[in-house]
Amino acid sequence: MIHSARRSLAEDLAHLGAEQWHTPSLCSDWDVEHVVAHLTAGATVGRLRWLRSIVGARFRPAVHNERRLREQLGATPAQTLERFRAVVESTTAPSKDTAAYLGEVLVHSQDVRVPLGIQSEPDVDALTHVAHFFARRDFAVQSRSMVRGLRLRATDGRFAVGDGPAVEGPTLALVMTMAGRDAYVGQLDGPGRTTVEGRLGTGPASG
Repeated sequence: MIHSARRSLAEDLAHLGAEQWHTPSLCSDWDVEHVVAHLTAGATVGRLRWLRSIVGARFRPAVHNERRLREQLGATPAQTLERFRAVVESTTAPSKDTAAYLGEVLVHSQDVRVPLGIQSEPDVDALTHVAHFFARRDFAVQSRSMVRGLRLRATDGRFAVGDGPAVEGPTLALVMTMAGRDAYVGQLDGPGRTTVEGRLGTGPASG
């Protein structure tokens, strides 16, 4: 699933113009090229190198991510894309949390597709694996905290977890919202949506 998601993104990016690579993504402070370089970095850093890097960054994930991203930025966007293509089949990861790294690819792929206007959605089965992981754990993102005390249900798949006020919508919208992307909250319905909006900072504050 990870390989398929990477391959799909590489195909979507193949014909971008030079200016499009500098389009702001949904991921704060990064443009499209930065996000692609970040994904390449994630596919080239194993456990020991990740440990050395995070210690060297004094346990500041943002510093670690920025340093590894800069390693993978090419002299041109075309070179950045070639470096990403080279890791499409990579099985390297910092840990065995496969669903988390699948989530990295799926979420960041939408981070670049949405502002570029690329109409492509990930496989629902892949999204469902990520949705279950995100609802269970705060890992790279505070996904579990985002939906704490809510009942989630996908309207296009089998994902359903939790108790409390309901939040319903497409699996992709639930995953992206759990990842903190407010661009998708408008696709959600149910009495729990106001709680999510409050946690995202797009509506009334809510615990």
